[in-house]
Amino acid sequence: MRLGIAPPLSGRDRPVPPTAEQLAATAALIERLGFDSLWTFDSISRGFILPDPLTAIAVAAASTKRIELGTGVLQVPLRRPVELAHRVLTVHALSSGRLVLGVGAGSTAQDFEAVGVDFTKRMALMDEALGVMRRLWRGEKVGAAALEPWPSTLGGPPVLIGSWAGSRWIPRAATEFDGWVGSGARSTGAKLEQGIKRFRAAGGTRAIATNIHADLSASNELLDPDGPFHLRCNAADAAERLRWLAGLGFDEAVLVPRAADEATLGPLRALLSR
Repeated sequence: MRLGIAPPLSGRDRPVPPTAEQLAATAALIERLGFDSLWTFDSISRGFILPDPLTAIAVAAASTKRIELGTGVLQVPLRRPVELAHRVLTVHALSSGRLVLGVGAGSTAQDFEAVGVDFTKRMALMDEALGVMRRLWRGEKVGAAALEPWPSTLGGPPVLIGSWAGSRWIPRAATEFDGWVGSGARSTGAKLEQGIKRFRAAGGTRAIATNIHADLSASNELLDPDGPFHLRCNAADAAERLRWLAGLGFDEAVLVPRAADEATLGPLRALLSR
């Protein structure tokens, strides 16, 4: 199993904004410790601020050479498709093709109210926007828009669909896109198990479990069948939970640590060797 990190860049408990130097150093550390990927999250108007995910990835790309850089997930309906396609293609180029674009329709109404988009239309909006973006990345003209992609970016980045339990989007992630992103924090172990079975049955080839909160120093918390999937437990139990995910068929787990220093990340990287 591959292992990624979503570093805590900001949030309710982190009022100080990250600097480019701090983010670059964190990305370099994640790569040096042997992790496979770095991921960013996306939210607007939830009582705290996170960095724009694509901007954060562009900074991380400047200090790394090997790791993949992913959005887990970017809420497509909050943006205009042509503008978003342009920004994505730029980051795809700046990262030398290491961008993995995890996208979703969104699940929090506040985000949509903040930008004046109808929350009830989010699924249709994402479907339409992805069609426009992929055509533009292929070099096609859509209405008056033509991006003329650089040859090295033609086709755009791989697109993975984030869907926590969607009966419609998980099969489409397998047949029309490049993979599926399931969420530990937004679903449960049971839903992850159900989702991966449906994804693999439809022929899906890449599945990532993201947003898995990890704290090996926490008091050992049992997994609630109806609660989030997490690694707030000792190292032995955490390693066993990762083996369970791998046994289900997940290719990668993306952990959300309490901090992004070497003392915290080193033991998390060592979980795969236990």
